[in-house]
Amino acid sequence: MTCDLHPGSSFLHQLDPRLKIVIVAIWSFLAALIQTLPAASFALAGSLLFALAGRLSPRETLTRLVKVNAFLLVIWFLIPFSFSMPGRTVGSFGFFTVTAEGLQLALLLTLKANAVALGALAFFGTSSVTQLAAAAHRLGASEKITAIFLLMLRYFHVIRQEYVRLRLAMKVRAFRPTFSLHTYRSYANLVGMLMVRSMDRAGRVHAAMLCRGYTGRFWFYDHFSFTRLDLAGVALAILLVAGVLVLNVI
Repeated sequence: MTCDLHPGSSFLHQLDPRLKIVIVAIWSFLAALIQTLPAASFALAGSLLFALAGRLSPRETLTRLVKVNAFLLVIWFLIPFSFSMPGRTVGSFGFFTVTAEGLQLALLLTLKANAVALGALAFFGTSSVTQLAAAAHRLGASEKITAIFLLMLRYFHVIRQEYVRLRLAMKVRAFRPTFSLHTYRSYANLVGMLMVRSMDRAGRVHAAMLCRGYTGRFWFYDHFSFTRLDLAGVALAILLVAGVLVLNVI
């Protein structure tokens, strides 16, 4: 079970997964506190450097970033027109006015969001799911949380396949969605059937785990060690964090 965007032996692939989780947590927290465009731009450049160090697949990375920015479009449709603070007007559309401060805030949020997303993809996309779960467990995460994390990722695609089969069955029966009560009932039945089948599968999986000696604890066989390469990763992260902090106060 892997979440690698680009399996290989790059610099980030060889870092301790525990260190990756710590760096992503600090980097994301720092990015959330950024208040200036130069600092946000530097943070995005730092995340891009991490992505290059991890040799991520450009296509897979861009696909994920497009999904993030699709959500950010809502910000561009709202904030420039609803910025409450007085500012310099750069345009107007009927009763709505666009301020320079609103555009600046939307751009700042976009840069910060992309910096966080790209940084997380760079570090988490170069480790397997089991490695990340084991690293989180070593850092103090509860066994229940790690178990839920692993099972959720393992059976997400299984439930999705079940959903695809149910949708296909509806299409075979000539179902065509419209704005009607029949459509709403059909979708409600789809969701209900999906929940019933998910619960039934969960019961069977749990019974199978008990038959194999499961007692509520996942055993991880990943052994981590801090190396000189990890020291280099820490040094790089410290330099980028220092650069963001300096630009944020200038």
